Amino acid sequence: MGQTQPRATILAAGRKLSAAELTRQRPTDDELEEQPRLPIIAVLENIRSMWNVGSMFRTADAARLEQLFLCGYTPHPPRREIDKTALGATDYVPWQYWSAAPQACRWLRERGYKVLALEHTNRSVEIAQVQWPAPMAFVVGNEVTGISDETLAECHAAVELPMAGRKESLNVAVAFGVAAYTFRAQLDAMQPRITEPGADELTGCRSEVAPPTA
Repeated sequence: MGQTQPRATILAAGRKLSAAELTRQRPTDDELEEQPRLPIIAVLENIRSMWNVGSMFRTADAARLEQLFLCGYTPHPPRREIDKTALGATDYVPWQYWSAAPQACRWLRERGYKVLALEHTNRSVEIAQVQWPAPMAFVVGNEVTGISDETLAECHAAVELPMAGRKESLNVAVAFGVAAYTFRAQLDAMQPRITEPGADELTGCRSEVAPPTA
């Protein structure tokens, strides 16, 4: 008997959109200015790679984070190496430079932010197991040494990404992206939901939190 041929599968994924179509779907700069940012600040402590910093700028723009705090010897714009991976995101993402991350975290705590360290510690829990209300901040550390003990002491808690393979960590820019979108999904899920009259779907509501000023 011959082998049974697999049945053709009808995919519902549709066709890939062109660059022009994607551009038309995006809000204008003026429209974006009217939209609230996610009440999450990311603290970058002693990141050595400008390419990693640029990648985190691009992710912060995509997730629409409130702001980036660039601390210690983390490079900051304007730098051509950052722009290579940021692809212009440095023009849109608010950022501040801090000489030391512990002071930045302390400043956030004093203003009501819950500060989470993205780090493996003896008390860290998987990121999916915690849900913090807004406003919040998360800290990522150096590519080799991670978050300093001084900064860790200023954090409310530590969260980690589950590592099922042999390596103990992800690239810091990759981990940043996973954390940013995980926290975004968690905050969206925690928002009150309303039903429009006659509508069958629920729509999430999020209130705007103004970025802090130094």
